[in-house]
Amino acid sequence: MTSSENESAQQQIFQADGVVAAPVAPTTLLDTGLSESQVTDLILKVLFQRGTQEGNGLAESLCLPFVVLDELLLKMTQRHFVEVLGTSGHSRAGYQYELTDEGRNRAKAALSASRYVGPAPVPLPQFKEWVNKQSVKNTRVSRELLAGAFSDLVLPDEVTDALGPAVNSGSSIFLHGAAGNGKTAIAERLGSLISTEIFIPYSVIVDGHIIVVYDPVYHHLVDDPANGSEGEEGGLVRRKAETDRRFRKIQRPTVFVGGELVMDQLDLQLSEYSKIYRAPFQVKASGGVLIVDDFGRQRMSPAELLNRWIVPLEMGFDNLTLDTGVKFSVPFDCILIFATNLNPRNLLDEAFLRRIQFKVEVRSPERDAYAKIFEMNCEENGIRYEPEAVDLLFRRFYEPHGIRPRGCHPRDILHHISSISTYEGSEPSLDPAVLRRAAHAYFLVMEEEIQAGVSSISSNR
Repeated sequence: MTSSENESAQQQIFQADGVVAAPVAPTTLLDTGLSESQVTDLILKVLFQRGTQEGNGLAESLCLPFVVLDELLLKMTQRHFVEVLGTSGHSRAGYQYELTDEGRNRAKAALSASRYVGPAPVPLPQFKEWVNKQSVKNTRVSRELLAGAFSDLVLPDEVTDALGPAVNSGSSIFLHGAAGNGKTAIAERLGSLISTEIFIPYSVIVDGHIIVVYDPVYHHLVDDPANGSEGEEGGLVRRKAETDRRFRKIQRPTVFVGGELVMDQLDLQLSEYSKIYRAPFQVKASGGVLIVDDFGRQRMSPAELLNRWIVPLEMGFDNLTLDTGVKFSVPFDCILIFATNLNPRNLLDEAFLRRIQFKVEVRSPERDAYAKIFEMNCEENGIRYEPEAVDLLFRRFYEPHGIRPRGCHPRDILHHISSISTYEGSEPSLDPAVLRRAAHAYFLVMEEEIQAGVSSISSNR
């Protein structure tokens, strides 16, 4: 088979029709990539924390086939770590195992090193392999798909025409423009555009240390037999034997961070109590999108943040360090999106701007676009649209006070109208008196200045 034919076959296996084939279950200890002592300690910790377990129950807890544990449990019995109390079937999978005193001491020692109890981890090389097989750079977005994702937003054609190639490149994107024009909404929809399914390991092991990758906040499980389902007694229904249950099938993740981001969160987070590491945001975003919203308002300077990511952006991998000083690399495989309402030239120098491949300005809407946004928001809120309402806002507020219309203004003004109507027990409408009252409460305009004809808001806003 030629290299091109082999590449084609790999794409069919791992990315056919946007659906990634499930990882194959290990059938031997060697297939897991783990050592005998590592799996033995995991079994002992499960028995210590949960008490007597059947062989099948241990296999479910570790997300490994019983055939992988069978010989180990036999050795653990011979070494007097566990004893068999009884059986509920005709095979060793039905044996009921309990810790001996010697096994309990070994379990305590294992827990003092790491309190991790859960699915068996995946070795770092396997994690890298699967990230590369499912790379976000393999995703493709068409003009039609992009238009559908942004159907509820009013954007100039030049913005959508710039976003499509940016997503298909799988590289970094810089969204900039005034506040309130939809940069965050655009970034979130870009994440939904690549919502194909991938597999990620629950945890990864590096130099004997366990790093938890799976995060239910960002990793949304697909309703699929590959993930198992809750049984009548709350346990996991066993998945097909050929699926490696150490992996979770999820939608490609969208990880969102804002002004609260600190430098420590871009490195491994070690719990001093449990001795378990948590993966940083960029690892959790593997195969998906990482959005840095309010860029420039983090607790570190923009230069510090980008200095941290110079190598990942250019080389496609990130370097992490364990508490022991051991350094290792992981794939940096995500579409990195920066969104800011600050002046880009005040944030970054030319060298940094060059490393962020695609720059897209999201401008304030012109009057026609503003009217369309206003109408869409009226329809969404069940309020009858009146073109005169837009005329009133421009004549009474935007033009005389130098206020630039923003894409968020219609939504916010209508929210004020709904609040006024609820307070007064009336139906929401674009009655001119109510509209003026809502706009006056929303915009920073003082009545004394209105009467004096003085703008209270700078035209540069």
